Amino acid sequence: MCGITGILHFDPTRRVERRALAEMNRQIIHRGPDDEGYYIADNVGLAMRRLSIIDLQTGHQPISNEDGTIWLVFNGEIYNHQGLRTLLEARGHRYRTQSDTETIVHLYEEFGAECVHYLRGMFAFVLWDAHKRHLFAARDRLGIKPFYYRHRHDTFLAASEIKALLAYPGTKSEFNRDILAEYLAFGYIAGAETMFTDILKLPPGHTLQLAETGELKIEPYWDLKASPDEGSRPESYYIKNYRALLEEAVSSHLMSDVPLGVFLSGGLDSSAVAAITSTLRRQPIKTFSVGYREEAYSELSYARTVANHLGTDHHEVYLSQDDFFSYLPKLIWHEDEPLVWPSSVSLFAVAQAAREHVTVVLTGEGSDETLAGYGRYAWTLWNRRADNVYRALIPISVRRGFRNIIDSGPIDASLRRKLQHSFVGRDGSSWSSFYFDNFYAAFSAIEQSSLLEEDLRELATMAYTGSLAFWEKSSGDLLQRLLYTDIKTYLVELLMKQDNMSMAASIESRVPFLDHVLVEFAASIPSSFATRRLEGKCILKAAVADLLPEAIIHQKKKGFPTPWSRWLSSGKLDEIERILLEPRSMERGLFHRPSVAQLFSEHRAGHRDHADRIWRLLNLELWHRIFIDKDVGVIGGRDTVSGSAHIFIGR
Repeated sequence: MCGITGILHFDPTRRVERRALAEMNRQIIHRGPDDEGYYIADNVGLAMRRLSIIDLQTGHQPISNEDGTIWLVFNGEIYNHQGLRTLLEARGHRYRTQSDTETIVHLYEEFGAECVHYLRGMFAFVLWDAHKRHLFAARDRLGIKPFYYRHRHDTFLAASEIKALLAYPGTKSEFNRDILAEYLAFGYIAGAETMFTDILKLPPGHTLQLAETGELKIEPYWDLKASPDEGSRPESYYIKNYRALLEEAVSSHLMSDVPLGVFLSGGLDSSAVAAITSTLRRQPIKTFSVGYREEAYSELSYARTVANHLGTDHHEVYLSQDDFFSYLPKLIWHEDEPLVWPSSVSLFAVAQAAREHVTVVLTGEGSDETLAGYGRYAWTLWNRRADNVYRALIPISVRRGFRNIIDSGPIDASLRRKLQHSFVGRDGSSWSSFYFDNFYAAFSAIEQSSLLEEDLRELATMAYTGSLAFWEKSSGDLLQRLLYTDIKTYLVELLMKQDNMSMAASIESRVPFLDHVLVEFAASIPSSFATRRLEGKCILKAAVADLLPEAIIHQKKKGFPTPWSRWLSSGKLDEIERILLEPRSMERGLFHRPSVAQLFSEHRAGHRDHADRIWRLLNLELWHRIFIDKDVGVIGGRDTVSGSAHIFIGR
């Protein structure tokens, strides 16, 4: 695990300056505090920061082939590298190290761009081919590891984090207003764009080839195909084979030359990973959990139940309200983006606690999006069936009237929220309303038209463009299309959060549920076996029934809750309103002041629950202050925030 950076000037006579490359690399020192390395040859430069995990003695990067014509910097883990090593040595390749990094070099020598098809793991890498005079880069199939780049007329930059690109001389830190509507709706950007103008991300499952002349070619090498069996196999087949493949994935993810543990929330996914890890290790493993003093939002009791059941060496950390707000600016800096979910802060807190004991952790990320674990999937299937009947029987004018009453009538905020999730509160003729607004959007496109300043209101029409592109590309039945869209959008953002929050604490997180062979098998499971009534993850529940208490397997999913709404009602609301309405914020020219003020007024009165919307706006403003205004006072008066940070809220 490490962080990588790279520079290629399209003028072969223009030499890469080591100072510029070193400054880019310095921005991501938290990703690799153990070591650094550089390769500079005329107009190309590669650099890395290393967190030593595999081959501690000889795993230094950048790494080259035997004659020094291929150089590589790599971030991630290749879990099948030993098998690939045997293959490559049989073909005459000679290794100098025991690292998985060197395997990529020899694979590229042997297979060229096709080398990515052989890799099983999480990865983002940049390779310089001196013979062909081009860069070759790739990102893993699901997007577990990040890869950002900037391609201008004279220079190409690449890095594991955006802040490294911004450190290059002449790179402007400029807000990409074109994505504002999508951010307000989802909190994240589907596709290649980012919050920054001219900075893009390489999509998961894609390769990048860049000629020395500047000619850029980005191509997909993998996509998830929905290919469910239509009932020719019994449910037991999927249960048995999913269990076997999950055990294989967990086993491969235990590859490490340093201490390893498991993030344990107490939910089914992390508990399953912990249980299988315990079985494979045959000794007590270390587990780590985070919670709150506010018991209604804490899952620590579930985590303790699992830890006691498995006999783990269990560690807990409590996150207080003061800690939460003090961490917030620092973590926005680490993510390079506004935080989509308050749970990012919780994840950092448990990663920081785990770093005192281990360097690698396994997590349960990815099960929900591949096995239909979220309630929204089963609920949408039910909603769609009910809506078909509802629209056939009830005239459109009556349906519209019901929606108006739900949206604007004198209804309790809690009841309003429930009704708005049902087919009665949704426009079944609009997929954006029926699904995206229902389960994702903080601000719908309609709501944005009054929130945004007049000259920006046309952006609201672009709110769903990114996610709809993947929805329209999806195939299969309704459930398969829902899962595909989430895997290509929502999951990619979750993985970015997982990577950046763990790396902020200099710890590597691994996600065995996202082994691509396991994911492909999950895509073959018939929908009738994946969900029953409003219950999801049925295959996983049956597959690990012998490993965990029934109360853990069938508990209601909480989804890493945080007391954000409660903290708003306990006094933070006034302070956040002051920040969002002060001249500094309003002068950005993004939001209509009366609409923002109304949002706070309605929330105070209990007329509507705007907690998610307030979170979205606060994070965007803090992001502006950190990255656009470059206000180091927001993050503790430092030019980097690897140390402690202090928020101005409540100070």
